[in-house]
Amino acid sequence: MNYGEVLDKLYDDPLSVDRADLVEYLREVFDFHLRATPYWRRVSEKLRPDLDEIFQGGLEEVFEKIFNSGLIVDEDYLRHNWLEFVPDGYSGRIRFYQSSGTTRERAIGHWDREYLLASHRYLREALDEIYGLDELYNDAHQMRAIAHGPYGWFQEEISELVWSYGGVLYFIGMETDGLKKVYENQGLEAVLKILNPLVRYTARVMEKDRINTVRSAPPLMALFEPYSENIETAIISGVGINQSFFEMLREKFEGTKLIPLYGYYLFGDLVGVHMEGGFWYYPNYPFTIIFPMKHGDGGYRIVRRHERGRVAIIIARPEVLVVKFEDETAFRTPPHGPFKWDGFGDPERKVG
Repeated sequence: MNYGEVLDKLYDDPLSVDRADLVEYLREVFDFHLRATPYWRRVSEKLRPDLDEIFQGGLEEVFEKIFNSGLIVDEDYLRHNWLEFVPDGYSGRIRFYQSSGTTRERAIGHWDREYLLASHRYLREALDEIYGLDELYNDAHQMRAIAHGPYGWFQEEISELVWSYGGVLYFIGMETDGLKKVYENQGLEAVLKILNPLVRYTARVMEKDRINTVRSAPPLMALFEPYSENIETAIISGVGINQSFFEMLREKFEGTKLIPLYGYYLFGDLVGVHMEGGFWYYPNYPFTIIFPMKHGDGGYRIVRRHERGRVAIIIARPEVLVVKFEDETAFRTPPHGPFKWDGFGDPERKVG
């Protein structure tokens, strides 16, 4: 299995993935990994999952059957045994990345270079469709951006995005391990003290260059308030995104496009939409499938729309297959805007 056939056949338009093709794609990914990947090969030998039975029906039915067939990956096992999820003899260009570690112990996962490009295609089309960034940045008006975040996938993804608009990027790396706990227990001042080099270099760039695009975490948006009149686009992800924060940001960054993203080390960024009651995020089908679920007498089931459940994720790509629950809850949201599939809204995670 390789990205060439997937991108040509299924991903010509990342915002119009056909649901019937999606189920067929999932079946191919599971079949491949159950044969080629050490972890999934052992699962196959132990459980003997009947793929013919599992992949009968629509997407929601298939999703539920996958989670009710003993195929859920234990979070701690994945965290400490990531190499077992790489297919034997995989010939793509793989790079291993760490999670941010803001809320829990860091994990490690791998991406194929082709997935980075596919993810970029999804981001670019969604941001243009929803927020019109292609109309704002062009040959006559250059994007000049600054981004804060951990090194790794985050840096690569934002670089590809800025370059695609003909822009230039200042990337200021930051140590994120345990930051959410510090922020919740000790406040912004303690976070900025830990991130003193980032604070200093950000100020130096903002004073010298005319930055019009920023990407950062909610607590760090305070660093850009003195320059708010120049900032046209603010991309925000990480801890602290909620309704009251966005309302405050709207007042301080009047006229700025505010774009929420949901980032995760195994699949990158998902585009969000700010609705009247909160924030809705939409996965990049077919590579990432997300539904909130609940457990009852009949096993796991997908919750009804606008009902809250535990976030369940299937990450299905040629280089990696993961079926897991996040330690997080969210609402199931209906299709919206250019997205023709369900998303999830207002995710909440407790810090351990």
